[in-house]
Amino acid sequence: MSGKSPEKEKTKQSVKQVFSNNFYFLGLMFKSSPAFVIHQSLDSIRGQISIFCEHTLLIGYVIEAAEFGYPFRKVGAIILLVAALITLGMVYTVWAGDYITPRESPKIRKKIKMMLYEKAKSVDLACYDDPEFYNEQVLAISEVDNQIDRVINFVKSVLSGLTVFITRGVFFLIKDPLSILFVTVSFVASFIFEQLYNKQNYKVKIESLPHSRKRDYIKRIYYLSDYAKEIRLNPDISDVLEKRFDEANDEVYRVEKKYAFRKWFFGFMKRYVSNAMISDVIFISYLVYQAAVVGRLSFSSVAILFASFGGLKEGMRIFSETYPFACETSLYIGKIRKFMSYEPSIVSEEGLVPDKSPKEIELENVSFAYGSSEDMLLKDINLHIKPGEKTALVGYNGAGKTTLVKLLMRLYDVKSGEIRADGRDIRRYDVAGYRDTIGTVFQDFKISGGTVKENVILDVPENADEDKVRRALTDSGLIGRVDRFEKGLETPLTNEFEKDGVNLSGGEAQKLAVARVFYKDAGLMILDEPSSALDPIAEYQLNHAMLTATGDKTVVFISHRLSTTRTADRIIMLEDGRIAEQGTHDELLALGGKYARMWKVQAGAYIAV
Repeated sequence: MSGKSPEKEKTKQSVKQVFSNNFYFLGLMFKSSPAFVIHQSLDSIRGQISIFCEHTLLIGYVIEAAEFGYPFRKVGAIILLVAALITLGMVYTVWAGDYITPRESPKIRKKIKMMLYEKAKSVDLACYDDPEFYNEQVLAISEVDNQIDRVINFVKSVLSGLTVFITRGVFFLIKDPLSILFVTVSFVASFIFEQLYNKQNYKVKIESLPHSRKRDYIKRIYYLSDYAKEIRLNPDISDVLEKRFDEANDEVYRVEKKYAFRKWFFGFMKRYVSNAMISDVIFISYLVYQAAVVGRLSFSSVAILFASFGGLKEGMRIFSETYPFACETSLYIGKIRKFMSYEPSIVSEEGLVPDKSPKEIELENVSFAYGSSEDMLLKDINLHIKPGEKTALVGYNGAGKTTLVKLLMRLYDVKSGEIRADGRDIRRYDVAGYRDTIGTVFQDFKISGGTVKENVILDVPENADEDKVRRALTDSGLIGRVDRFEKGLETPLTNEFEKDGVNLSGGEAQKLAVARVFYKDAGLMILDEPSSALDPIAEYQLNHAMLTATGDKTVVFISHRLSTTRTADRIIMLEDGRIAEQGTHDELLALGGKYARMWKVQAGAYIAV
């Protein structure tokens, strides 16, 4: 049995893994913009060569010329030549930094983010039920910009460090080979303590992430308009939120405190002991001894070696700091890479293409539970929905109604049994093609910050059929309101991005969501509480209009208000994950069972409808 903690196992990486992750991400960046990567790399090399020529060779030459009396004309010519070369190099730096970088950097960020967004679209809905996977998905998407910056900084550090190491290393070997020993000792110590320090940083971020997310959630509540009314009408909720914020903040503080001493100690060892003390105390003492006592070095050599040692020390950070930096970067890229390599379990087994005619749906011994739970939420469901049939699902909260329609849409796969559409197991169909034949409205639908037209078609405006959009809005009962808008179908919704944006009421927003179903050419329509924000009369009228407008389409809808289910061809009463009763409204009332009792409870509110 391993004695290593889970945290240590998560941060342990081989050298091969570190470089593999960094160069994997660099490869993505290079494919997105070769010019950005090439020019950033060349400029990092040019910069160090320029610094070496100016600060080491030129200054050393000038000091030596003063000490040994070189001719002024010769010294002046050398200075002008080096100055001209440095000026040309700076022109290139400005061009690469002010022209190439602003033009090419957005390409990289867009390309990689789009790859992540495309992957997020394919992730199984079940993954959102797994907190660990969801945390890693949030981390992967939120860290993209940081890791782009870190990887290019890693490449620049490697190239500039190698340039420094080669140029100054050769210079030191020529002037005083023993000086390399001091650099080596500084490098080894810095390497060890930098790596230890970065691991503590990573642990702090990972362990505090769930608590930081809680803090961010509470922060959003105070600035998002969705919660503004609740906060003002229920001011005492602020006490609860502030308590939870304090608790989350205390947890973040606890994690910070847990690693504080180790971070301080490793930071002190890497910043002072491994660097400043060796170079600024021990090495300078050695140089003075060699010049004043032994007489092996000139004073101009002492000056330039001491000045160059700082540069060589910086160059050695390719090993002492850049590698640990790459290790930390690799840990995050590993999360991104893991997310990108995720393979959904809901796949197209045969890739059959379904048609969009009214669907025949059959469920045979269907059972389902979320995650790895053995407690089935749906149990041995058997159901046959004929093409064009209007079926209502009713039952108390938790009966399994929404779960059942999620299975019909294949957002989840059944644990046992089979769901067939038009006689074929839905797993045999192409996933995207199958879902495209289904029109849906959920009770937690979202209105996007786009135009009315875009919110109906859920596509780019160029693909819109405006006549069809208007018919959909007419069928949902919203066209009158839209026609009163100054910009009609082009009216922006929500004022988050547009000053003249319109915020629809709850009922109007639901009618807009219903219009999406009418616009889509679907063989199966699924409506999960599509009119819950409406008053009973308006809900009845909308549901009646919907059932009429759907024509011969197969419809499955959920409603807690039984007045809206009366016109359904068949009503399915679910209880505890099983079909308790089924039949028409009149048949179920005559049966006198669970549905009848539920109807009697609601009858007072709806009997006059």
